[in-house]
Amino acid sequence: MNHEHIPGWGADLDRSQRPAVPMERRPPRLEGVHWSDPPPAQQSSVEILKSTEHLKMPPVFGTSVPPRGVSGWIRRRAFRHSENDLRHWLMLLFADRVDVVEGVLSDGRRSRGARSAAAIVGATLVAAWLLRRSP
Repeated sequence: MNHEHIPGWGADLDRSQRPAVPMERRPPRLEGVHWSDPPPAQQSSVEILKSTEHLKMPPVFGTSVPPRGVSGWIRRRAFRHSENDLRHWLMLLFADRVDVVEGVLSDGRRSRGARSAAAIVGATLVAAWLLRRSP
């Protein structure tokens, strides 16, 4: 049977018969490259959430956005579950949405323009909710 008309057919052919063989190459191994001493652990002044799958923290991690408020509370609960658990990821997604609302509210407390924009968005959401409720 001739299957050459099927795209991708023969990708596992002998290397001498594969069209990309001249372009395929393995990167060279660097000899003698290893860490005799691991780098010092990064110190943190904020709370870092760690997955249940990892025994220790990596040498470097981000500290720019520590967990805070209601979204931080949700994130702490999410990290109690394994990364294989759907609850972990759904709670993190929900915490992101809550963080957006918290950011809009904190911006609204700081500037008058943001307060008016937040009021317009809030009024629009209430109006949309009322319109969806009515039969």
